[in-house]
Amino acid sequence: MQASPTSQPSPSSRAEPAVLPPVDIVEDPAGITVTADLPGVSPDDLVVRVDGRNLTLEAPLRLGEADSLAFVYSEVRANRYRRTFELSGELDTTAIQAELKDGVLKLRLPKVERAKPRRVEVRAAP
Repeated sequence: MQASPTSQPSPSSRAEPAVLPPVDIVEDPAGITVTADLPGVSPDDLVVRVDGRNLTLEAPLRLGEADSLAFVYSEVRANRYRRTFELSGELDTTAIQAELKDGVLKLRLPKVERAKPRRVEVRAAP
C-alpha cells in the first residue's frame, strides 16, 4: 500500500501557490481512509480528482475576512488548498467515497478484491 504526497502539481495550477491541508491516512484490511482538514470549504467548491494513480484534493481558501478590510500583513499568500497523493495499484479508484462535514473531508478508498487479506481453508489430508 502506498499513499505518499507528491510534489507534482497539475499543469493548470503549477504557478499558483497553494496551502497543503493537513491529512491523516489510516489503513485497514479493506482499504485506506484519508481525513483532510479544509476549514471553510463547501462541498460545491471541493474538487476530488483521480488521474491515473494520482489523487488530488483542491478547493478555494477563504480566510473569512471582510471585503472592506485591506491586509497590512499576511503570512498566507495562497488562495487555494491543494494536495496530491500517488495511489497504490491495490486501491480501487472507481469506488472512492467522499464526505465533507464541518470542514473535514473523509475519503474512503477500498482495496481491490485481490489485494484484500483472506483466510485460506485448511483441510485434513486423507
